[in-house]
Amino acid sequence: MNWIKSHSRYTDTFEFIACQSEERKSRFPEISDEACLDVLYLVTSDGRILAGDESLPEILCNLRYFRWLVIFFKVPVIRLLSYRVYRWIANNRYIISQTVLPLTREKV
Repeated sequence: MNWIKSHSRYTDTFEFIACQSEERKSRFPEISDEACLDVLYLVTSDGRILAGDESLPEILCNLRYFRWLVIFFKVPVIRLLSYRVYRWIANNRYIISQTVLPLTREKV
């Protein structure tokens, strides 16, 4: 999440709320705890709720230097593959974060 924040076009583009927090439960009661822990949810400024791979194009639109990647999501084959790629990343997120974290300049 820090990577997304650090590459966003504007400082207030993204707000991250922990799935198990009371704030998330009160602001977005339609997203269950189980669903929230399973996939990434993006709530847009106009109130749309995008889950999992549906959120990726919207996130990319708001990142510096990565906006151009959105055009790939318009290709039908890429849209079909994005779900599988998203699920693989989501299922392996803890291993990936342990691998990527040392490559970042952030201190935890």
